[in-house]
Amino acid sequence: MTSGSVVDRLWAVVPAGGAGTRLWPLSRAREPKFLLDLTGSGRTLLQATVDRLTPLVDDRVVVVTGTAHADAVRRQLPGIDRVLAEPSPRDSMAAIGLAAAILERETPDAVIGSFAADHVIVGDDAFAECVREAADVADTGLLVTIGIPPTHPSTAFGYIRSSERLDGFPTARGVVDFVEKPDAPRAAAYVASGDYSWNAGMFLVRASTLLDLLAEHHPDLAHGLRSVAADPATLERAWPGLTRIAIDHAVAEPAAAAGRVAVVPGRFGWDDIGDFASLAHLLPESSAGVRVIGDEGLVLATDAGGLVVPHDRVVAVVGLDDVVVVDTGDALLVTRLDRAQDVKSVVEELRRRGRTDLT
Repeated sequence: MTSGSVVDRLWAVVPAGGAGTRLWPLSRAREPKFLLDLTGSGRTLLQATVDRLTPLVDDRVVVVTGTAHADAVRRQLPGIDRVLAEPSPRDSMAAIGLAAAILERETPDAVIGSFAADHVIVGDDAFAECVREAADVADTGLLVTIGIPPTHPSTAFGYIRSSERLDGFPTARGVVDFVEKPDAPRAAAYVASGDYSWNAGMFLVRASTLLDLLAEHHPDLAHGLRSVAADPATLERAWPGLTRIAIDHAVAEPAAAAGRVAVVPGRFGWDDIGDFASLAHLLPESSAGVRVIGDEGLVLATDAGGLVVPHDRVVAVVGLDDVVVVDTGDALLVTRLDRAQDVKSVVEELRRRGRTDLT
């Protein structure tokens, strides 16, 4: 372990990608959810993420995004100098790995923490305490993930199965394995056992350790990322040939099987805003009795509940519970909160019809 405070060597890596298709028509390919203020805070999800990290890392922030969104990211984050633009989507391993490879060359003992640009976290002090412990554990050479203690048996998240406590740390435990999204009976069993947490996709690890772990299972990808870091001029040429894979599958799962992963429980409010149902839970009820994003004066509701997003005309909802109405001017979505996960099928159908202007 290197001497000095680990947090002084901590870099925040913020992958800002994805189109958020379950939040269509609010979230589009041209303006995905991380660029939007969905909670009414006055800050976009991306800005709120960096706001939360700045007290921990100061200006040691690297945002990785697509070329189509790089300018918008820079406008929203004028104080962040490092915005890496991916020529095309190659999933989370390439995005996080590129930042790790660059930091490894500059600061060999750097610890990185990967935090998605589009999550909502409540409880900044608890979040900071958790990250500090996770960074300390990561400095021992382990890959560390932050697990969210489940509040209910959700089938929308993957799970992390933990084992015994790690000596010398307040709450960290070993990780047995990562589990894909379960069905309802298995999710209930996971929660009842007390050994599982939700996988929030937050990882802390030494930059060099991450790339060494990757080299064990995907040597071509690790070599490609390190080569681009050594010669950034090769990015455009090399990027399309890199393996497209998520960090969970590329590194976290095999490392867990080898006993090289730890989990620190994140005892703070967390939501990945995966659909309109989760978004509705984050918003206060308006005077009309429904949750509203935008101008409440355009919403009329009688004996109704749910989420309404008006555009420039009145939206009236009468006698409907758990409804979702989203008007963006060029598109109108009407569904129920319990069908919120199915909204992505609309995007798939629009693309099949060639209507990419709406997606």
